[in-house]
Amino acid sequence: MANIIKRTILPLVAAFALGAVFVLVPWHLSGQASDNSDTYRQLNLFGGVFERVRRSYVEEVEDASLIEDAINGMLQSLDPHSAYLTPEDFLDMQEQTSGTFGGLGIEVTMDKGVVKVITPIDDTPAQRAGLITGDFITHLDGVPIQGMTLSEAVDVMRGPVDTSIVLTVVREGIDLPFDVPIVRDIITIRSVRKEREGNIAYVRLTTFRTDVARKIREAIVELRDEIGEENLIGYVLDLRNNPGGLLDQAIEVSDIFLDKGEIVSTRGRNNTNVERHNATTSDFVEGKPVVVLINGGSASASEIVAAALQDHRRASVLGTRSFGKGSVQTLIPLGDEGALRLTTALYYTPSGGTIQAHGVEPDIEIVQPVEDPAQARVTGESELPQYIKRDDEEGDDDKAKDDKGRPKSGSASFVPFEKEDDKQLLRALEMLREMKRNSG
Repeated sequence: MANIIKRTILPLVAAFALGAVFVLVPWHLSGQASDNSDTYRQLNLFGGVFERVRRSYVEEVEDASLIEDAINGMLQSLDPHSAYLTPEDFLDMQEQTSGTFGGLGIEVTMDKGVVKVITPIDDTPAQRAGLITGDFITHLDGVPIQGMTLSEAVDVMRGPVDTSIVLTVVREGIDLPFDVPIVRDIITIRSVRKEREGNIAYVRLTTFRTDVARKIREAIVELRDEIGEENLIGYVLDLRNNPGGLLDQAIEVSDIFLDKGEIVSTRGRNNTNVERHNATTSDFVEGKPVVVLINGGSASASEIVAAALQDHRRASVLGTRSFGKGSVQTLIPLGDEGALRLTTALYYTPSGGTIQAHGVEPDIEIVQPVEDPAQARVTGESELPQYIKRDDEEGDDDKAKDDKGRPKSGSASFVPFEKEDDKQLLRALEMLREMKRNSG
């Protein structure tokens, strides 16, 4: 897919869309208004309501605010990931390509009129303060979020480094709201982390930013040299709580472990408009066994990689079901007026399945034990308001549950801080050691 640019990450980070992938198209090519008379009648209705509000509402309201809120309302009624970006939001997105910015370090969305935490980012003030996936932020320094847009809430949470803000949090399993003071800091996202686990190479990918595939190759080379090619058993690729990022990087990362075959395809409203992306290079790890770790915080680009390696039987996928974010957003610049982010396609796995509102099912399900019930909270696409339903879902009253009564996508996203408590990682390492023993 050409002209892929970055998903929206505002300086919290505040992700309006979890792990979105974008196509950039000019505004003048994005389609013309229909000449259908009913459409013009509806537009006249909107114009009449707009004029009455600006003339008669009890308080004076700026025209620009009314128009922006109307646009946001239209887009938010479509799906959780379509949105209008103000010029400031658009600039934020463009400036944050380096992975360094000021803020709290959380991926968030708007749910039920308040801010919902999708995931705290590793080694950030939000994670150190104890925020977890599924937390609802209801007040900022005592001011209710209800009535704010996500952009407005993000603007309040942003601020100079070393200044503090108090978040009021509602958490499942805890009866009363509680306050979480956080000191803003420079957020530096390390996209790739590596570690030697005996004779196993462990690589954690936290987000799909620019040049992440190159960094993974470098990490693999360094670990291979440290362990020794003849001693290296295999690789653990940890994609847990990775919210996604760039589509081209997801393709390149998949290509590191594949030597042929389709990686992912995208399909728009017209099913004849299909784009396919295939492996182009030889297997960089030369056939060594791979275990991929996923959980409910693995979304979008993470799911592309996990599904591609799973479908080609190149890796064993271990953990719990992924988030289920299987849509592609097109970014349409609006001149000096910001940009429109619009969902225009779904992506599909090499086997032809859709990840949307379902996620990637692991080959081996390993559920992390938890002490706090809030850590077991399920997060997934099918829990978001106005999520795009799959073709096999029926009716407006669908409760987004599978045949076991679980949400149709996602799972818990808790990962223990201490390695000895990380049941999923320990099982992945043991699997690779068992493969070595059985082959030797």
